[in-house]
Formats: sequence, C-alpha cells, structure tokens
Amino acid sequence: MAKFKHHLFICVNERDESAPRPSCGHSGGKKLKSAFKDAVRDAGLKGQVRANELGCLDQCEHGPVVVVYPDAVWYGFVHVKDVEEIVSEHLVYGRPVERLRLADTCLNTESCPHKPMPKHK
Repeated sequence: MAKFKHHLFICVNERDESAPRPSCGHSGGKKLKSAFKDAVRDAGLKGQVRANELGCLDQCEHGPVVVVYPDAVWYGFVHVKDVEEIVSEHLVYGRPVERLRLADTCLNTESCPHKPMPKHK
C-alpha cells in the first residue's frame, strides 16, 4: 500500500463541561471526522488522504482543531461547513485556507488572543 499524501488529525477530546478549558469534542470535533471522510472520498482522494481522530492537541481555546501533515498546517475553529473548503483548497490545490489557519504565535504559547489572561498570584 502506498503511503498517504496527507494526514488530517482531528481533535475530538472531551473534557468535563465544568473544566476550565474548552474541549474540541464538545465544540463539534466529533462531527468533523465523518465530514472529512466524506469530503475526501467525494474529492477522489481516498487512499491519498487519511482522516484520523485523536485526543487533545493542547490547543483547546482554538477548537475544534484540525492539523494537516506533512504540511504542519494548524486550523482552528473548524466547523462542518469549512470541511469542503479545506479539502478542495488545501488537499486538492495545495492552498491552505488562511482564514482558518492558526497563527504560529498562538501555537504552544501561554498567551494569544484566544486564551484567557493568566491570573497573577
């Protein structure tokens, strides 16, 4: 079997609703995997693109989060209505969808516009 051209990693992590941070699963992440699988198939990319669900990507304030590898493009606030555009633009034509792309300054940082301000002690 040939290797995949792209892997989609879709966060479906679910925290308790009382947790201080949100979770992608409660923000619609669970619906994204099936939507991506359908869109990949409809675009004729089955066997070239693999859609995988996984647990926390530690970008909870940006959820639902989807990462496209090997391109290392992180998408945030993804909804089912965005799936077709990501598949068509990014996976078919190689153009990341900039309006959904998370800024590098928001990845693995303690502060960004989407995260609450840290409490000082």
